[in-house]
Amino acid sequence: MKNYSVALLLVIFYLFNSLFAEAEVRLPSIIGNHMVLQQKTEVKIWGWCDPGEKIKIRTDWDTTSYATSGSSGAKWSVQLKTPAAGGPYKITIAGANTIILEDVLIGEVWVCSGQSNMEMNINWGLNYPEDVTNATNKSIRFFHIPRVTSDYPQEDIKAKWVVCNRDDMKRFSAVGYFFGSKLQQEMNIPVGLINSSWGGTPAETWTPREEVEKDSTLITAAKQLTAAPGWPIIPGIAYNAMIYPLTNYKIAGAIWYQGESNVPTWSTYHPLLNNMIGAWRKAFQKEFPFYFVQIAPFSGYGKDNYRSALLREAQTKVLTTANTGMVVVSDLVDNIADIHPKLKKEVGVRLANYALAETYGKTELAYKSPVYKTMKVEKNKIRISFDYADKGLLSKGGDVTEFYIAGANQNFLPASAKIEDNTVVVFNKDIKDPVAVRFGFNNSAMPNLYSKEGLPVNSFRTDNWPASGSTVKK
Repeated sequence: MKNYSVALLLVIFYLFNSLFAEAEVRLPSIIGNHMVLQQKTEVKIWGWCDPGEKIKIRTDWDTTSYATSGSSGAKWSVQLKTPAAGGPYKITIAGANTIILEDVLIGEVWVCSGQSNMEMNINWGLNYPEDVTNATNKSIRFFHIPRVTSDYPQEDIKAKWVVCNRDDMKRFSAVGYFFGSKLQQEMNIPVGLINSSWGGTPAETWTPREEVEKDSTLITAAKQLTAAPGWPIIPGIAYNAMIYPLTNYKIAGAIWYQGESNVPTWSTYHPLLNNMIGAWRKAFQKEFPFYFVQIAPFSGYGKDNYRSALLREAQTKVLTTANTGMVVVSDLVDNIADIHPKLKKEVGVRLANYALAETYGKTELAYKSPVYKTMKVEKNKIRISFDYADKGLLSKGGDVTEFYIAGANQNFLPASAKIEDNTVVVFNKDIKDPVAVRFGFNNSAMPNLYSKEGLPVNSFRTDNWPASGSTVKK
C-alpha cells in the first residue's frame, strides 16, 4: 500500500509539472541541417512553441540578433536577412530549448515538380555512369518529398535536407539533379533542390481545389480524369500535402515536367496550368520564374493521333503568362513507344540554360526553341516565319520532315519544305491554293528541323480546324 501511494504521488507530480512545463521549440522539416537558404533576400524561419514563449535567433553570417515570441496559436516566425551565396553557417534558435542548425548554405533554391518524367531517377535505368561517379558535391543539397496527399493544406512534411552524394543522387529526380548541377557549375554557388513530384498525377492534383472549382470547364475536365492505382486525381490533394508545406520557404523558382496525364483533357490544360502557376505564386508571395518541359513524342496515346499535339499546343499557349519558359524535347526520345524517355540529363541542361539566361542574366546562351510566328501565302506555296530563329534554321539527316499542307478542303497532304534563312517555304504540287500548314502535329512526330544553335523547332499548326476531324494522308 505504501509503495502504491509513493507511485501515485510520483504520477501526480509528473502530471503537475507537465502542465506547467514549457513546450519545446519545434521546426518544420524544411528548416534543418544542410538546408540552402535563398541568397540576398529576407527568408522566413518559423515553427511552434508555447504561446508567449520568448525566442532568440542568431546566425553566424552577421551580428544581428532576432527576437520573437509565441503567438496565441503557439506559432512563431522571424525574417532573416541573407547575404550573398556562401557558407556553411550555423543558426541558433533558443527558447525553452536550444536548436543549432548546422551546415547551412546560402544560394539558390528551386522546386522540381510534376509527374513521372520529373520523378524519374537514375535507378530507372538511366545511363549516366560518369555523372554518378562525380555526383558527390557539398554545394548541392536535396530535399526529397515523399508521395502523400491531404484533403486540407498541411503545415509540415516528413523529409530532410541531405548533402548531394552518389546514393541520394541516384534516387533524386534526374531532371532536377542535372538542372541544379548545371546551375551550380556555371555560377559556382550552392543550389538547393526540392523534389515534389509524383508519377501519373494530372495537373489538377497540384492545383488548389478552389482554383479548379471556381471554373465550370475545369470541374468538367477533372471529372473526366480516370483513376488508377497509385495515381491520385482529386483536385488539390497533392498541392495540399506536397507544395503548401513549402510556401513559407523562399525559393528562386520552379521547374515543371508534367502533362502526359492531361492529354485526354487537353482542351482545358492552358487555363488549368495558368491557374496553378498563379496559385503557387500567390502562396509563395513571389512572381517566381516557372520553366517547364513540353511533353515528348509518344506513340501510345491511342487511336486519336492528335491529342498529345493539342496538349503541346496548350503548353505553348502558357508562354503568354509572364515569367514562364518552355523547353522542347521532341529530339530527346530514345524509344517512341516509351512514355519515359531516358535522355534526362539533356532535358535538365536545357532547363538550366533557360534559367541561366532568363533568371540569372547569362548571355550568349542558346535556350529558346524556334516557335511559329506568321505564315504568308506565296502563290501555291506558304512561307512560315519563326521567332527565336535569327541565326537561321537547319535540317538534320536530309530533307525537312513532318510538314503538311492543306487547301480550303482541310485535307492535309505531306509537304515539301525548303529552308530559306530563318523561314521555311512549304508546298505540295497537288495543292494549288494552300491555306494552312502543320508541323510535327501528331502524337509521335520527331521532326528534324532545328535552329542553327541545335534546338528543335516547336510543333505547330496555322489553322484552328478540329484536329481529329482533319485527314492527313501519308
